[in-house]
Amino acid sequence: MNQNGHLPHWDMDVIFPGIESESFKNAYIQIEAGAKELKNLFDQWQIDKTDDGQINDDRIEQYETITQNLNQLLNKVKTLATYLSCTLSTDSRNDQAQGKLSELRMVLATVSLLGTRFTAWLGSLDVDSLLEKSKIAETHSHMIRRAQINADHLMSPTEEALAAELKLSGGSSWVKLFQTYSSQVMVDIELDGEQQTLPFTAVQTYAHHEDRAIRQRAYEGEMAALKKAAVPLAAALNAVKGEQITLAKKRGWASPLDQALYKNSIDRDTFEAMHQATRHAFPDFRRYLKARAKLLGLPVLRWYDRMAPLGKGEISWAYEDATQFILDNFGTYSEKMVEMARQSFDDNWIDAEPRSGKRGGAFCASIGEGKSRIMMNFQPSFASVGTMAHELGHAFHNVNLAQRPALLQETPMTLAETASTFCQKIVENAALKTAGPQDQLIILDGILEYATRVVISATSNFIFEDNLFKKRAIRDLSVEELCEIDKAAQKEGFGDAIDEDYLYPYRWAYVPHYYVSHYYNFPYTFGLLFGLGLYAQYQQDPNHFVTGYDELLSMTGMAEAAPLAKRFGIDIQDATFWENSLDTLRADIVRFEALVDEMKA
Repeated sequence: MNQNGHLPHWDMDVIFPGIESESFKNAYIQIEAGAKELKNLFDQWQIDKTDDGQINDDRIEQYETITQNLNQLLNKVKTLATYLSCTLSTDSRNDQAQGKLSELRMVLATVSLLGTRFTAWLGSLDVDSLLEKSKIAETHSHMIRRAQINADHLMSPTEEALAAELKLSGGSSWVKLFQTYSSQVMVDIELDGEQQTLPFTAVQTYAHHEDRAIRQRAYEGEMAALKKAAVPLAAALNAVKGEQITLAKKRGWASPLDQALYKNSIDRDTFEAMHQATRHAFPDFRRYLKARAKLLGLPVLRWYDRMAPLGKGEISWAYEDATQFILDNFGTYSEKMVEMARQSFDDNWIDAEPRSGKRGGAFCASIGEGKSRIMMNFQPSFASVGTMAHELGHAFHNVNLAQRPALLQETPMTLAETASTFCQKIVENAALKTAGPQDQLIILDGILEYATRVVISATSNFIFEDNLFKKRAIRDLSVEELCEIDKAAQKEGFGDAIDEDYLYPYRWAYVPHYYVSHYYNFPYTFGLLFGLGLYAQYQQDPNHFVTGYDELLSMTGMAEAAPLAKRFGIDIQDATFWENSLDTLRADIVRFEALVDEMKA
């Protein structure tokens, strides 16, 4: 925190001092030249699906040269693309950054097409022979084995080229519309007797306000603003989902879900085991919500009561207190972890202040060489402390991934949430150890509110998206239909724990995950429950765990989820594992209920 007490903004100047700077221009030129050079090699060597898959010295040289060039190019792209996307995430009105990112997307479309050609080529080679004769291929064996499968899900080269070209004016443009338009939504709200117009993300912070009337006005203002903005957002969602359905079908996937499971390195058995366990836990999380309503003196919660504060504790969670607490407790895990956190605070990796033009939510983005940038909207609550620890967990994951080539750093979302969940759990458990009853209640509420989001809400999101895909396969959906599908999914998850007249029918209109990807929901559930299972292993044998866990994090782009889990004696295809992880949360719910009963006695 700087001297005038404002929440910090991240330092992007150390990456590039500006889009007009010589260093940025040179980096962009290098990416353009690298993509052009790579394309020339592909054309010269005819890198495409081949009927002659034999491995000879020329083929080995071609593979190794392309792989090395791709790794170098992807490292450069990561830094520059992250710089631009981070700039826009905190200032969506930056037209210069918008324009440059649009230009970069055209270059990346070429790189993406080259990746498709590379996949088709690898899939048609004698892979076993390549792995035997090339050390570089052996290092990239997981990527090559997946290329064999991916090659079976490619359209013809002409169709893939056309899809990549059309994406620039199709799906990517609709995503850009959503990101820009939604980040500029303004909300009318009455505060302190005056009518004010505030950014949507700023109004969302009133969900934490102690005055229920203000929470309700914020909720109603959000509903009115999203209703007004809904038509173009519905058009964007219909377009994005339509494109995803068409391409999944053309590429031979049984469904977009099957494609998403493969992308996330998990199989149907793993997904079904987890999904079965999470649905089984819905009644337990509803008990938590009902206990929350009891403490607030309400017959039932409304949507805007889910994050209402439950009183004040003795522990301060101002920004500087949060950072010190994280440093103290990351240090109990390893010096490597605490040094990463200290660097993130000292070198201003974090942008914490909510403001106009800044998007909602939180994320961590790698800029290369083990360094990251974290965006969040900090509030003086334990929930924000947990969010900060969560995003720093992603940064710690990036530190461990840095030792691998760029092609082996591409981690599926399921495993990408592992380190973040683990780091969040370190901070949560530490906070509970020394807290008095009131602070325990507040901390447990933060833990369970987050768990409810990734167990009930994420599953509800999945149910919504699954139904959306089924209906969108037939035709476009109206704003009203999208709202009805979303409300039905919320009711299926929350049941009678949330007043059905006060759900959030426009959730689809502001959740970015629906637009930027598909089935971006269940990986969060996986990450939380898998992380809890790993944390239990850590508690049993901390010294042995640390070395193995850091190695596991470095390998999340090098193996499927199930084999990695087996390194820790975990069978993720068995619902028992997921039930046991949920038991940890059930114990927290019981503890929360007991504290509520004690306070209401």
